[in-house]
Amino acid sequence: MNYSETIAYLFNSTPVFEQIGAKAYKDDLHNTRILDEHFQHPHRNYKTIHVAGTNGKGSCSHSLAALLQAKGYKVGLYTSPHIKDFRERIRVNSACISEQYVVDFVEKERTFFEPLHPSFFELTTAMALKYFTDEHVDIAVIEVGLGGRLDCTNVITPILSIITNISFDHTQFLGNTLASIAAEKAGIIKPHVPVVIGEDVPETRTIFLQKAKEQNAPITFAQDHPEVISSQINEQQQGRDYETVHYQHLHCDLEGDYQEKNMNTVLTAVGVLKSLNIDLTSQLYALQHVAASTHLLGRWMTIQHNPTVICDTGHNLAGWQYIAQQLKRQPAHNKRIVFGMVDDKDINAVMDLLPQEAQYYWTQARTKRAIPVQQVADLALQKGKRGICFGTVEAAYRQALQDAQPDDFIFVGGSSYVVSDLLMTIKIKI
Repeated sequence: MNYSETIAYLFNSTPVFEQIGAKAYKDDLHNTRILDEHFQHPHRNYKTIHVAGTNGKGSCSHSLAALLQAKGYKVGLYTSPHIKDFRERIRVNSACISEQYVVDFVEKERTFFEPLHPSFFELTTAMALKYFTDEHVDIAVIEVGLGGRLDCTNVITPILSIITNISFDHTQFLGNTLASIAAEKAGIIKPHVPVVIGEDVPETRTIFLQKAKEQNAPITFAQDHPEVISSQINEQQQGRDYETVHYQHLHCDLEGDYQEKNMNTVLTAVGVLKSLNIDLTSQLYALQHVAASTHLLGRWMTIQHNPTVICDTGHNLAGWQYIAQQLKRQPAHNKRIVFGMVDDKDINAVMDLLPQEAQYYWTQARTKRAIPVQQVADLALQKGKRGICFGTVEAAYRQALQDAQPDDFIFVGGSSYVVSDLLMTIKIKI
């Protein structure tokens, strides 16, 4: 098989959560442990940092990878989902895994793994952990796929665990209370391994404290002694300027309002890593180029100017509480919003947050989980938001561009799949 055929095989012969949702979810680590044993526990050959949480996992993971790279480490980075190409999920010093490695891995190992009927994520996690050993990385930043306790990344024993925050998402698997979701995320807390909690509320703090005590794991709550004092958007440099307690003035190229919380988590993690003899304080300049150095896509990402086009992968209520406020603050007279969501998200609550005064271009991404565009439009109409329906993201975006004046503002989002379709359309490099 060539690369295209191999990717088609992976997507079509294994259950893929991004395509079929709940049917791909495994509620045990049976296959993960068999695969890990087969590959001789590759993650034991390098240090790891494990990152869980409802939102902000990707931004925090990429930020830490950028800092570690700047320090001179050879850094593995495993994240999901991908935006354009499967290979984005698995990187070493920002370079994607090679097409040939993906092909060779599947060809060589398929006789072993096919009888297991692994999920897509079980298989790709095994691939990533082995690849990092084959590439002789010094350290890898590993993002949890879903939850924590039963996530297939949870075979690793990291030097640091991070839980960014807890809010409502994937409740059909993780539970419908913050406490139950926190308990699943807390499953990544390991014996004697320090853990950083980015954001918490009383009902989640109790869970984290209990789990950390059980595991004798030192726990740090980033909210208790915030590193970030304030932040503001820097239009000239594209990003955010930060005032901090110990690091004075910092600039980061990730612009979204929600990045202030992520920055506080990252800087708290930097402090804990220093106690582990990984001192990144002289590399904080690397935060200026997180997106550029690690190829992070879709986080309040500027596509063009005149008219300004922004896309964002925010896909749940907690994320949209930040995005909606940032949209409302945009000074443009005309706001044009290309919007679609997938079927396991609270579109009703998100729709309430969307600006009333905007021209909407309702759409649906190419994933099977996309909410049909007419259903989106019907719900919007009930809430007094009017727009036009488009069968594809590309068609919606092209029409928004055609309608826009140079001083208009166009936003594309609602789902990582909507952003993926957009970036495939405009051929952004990975």
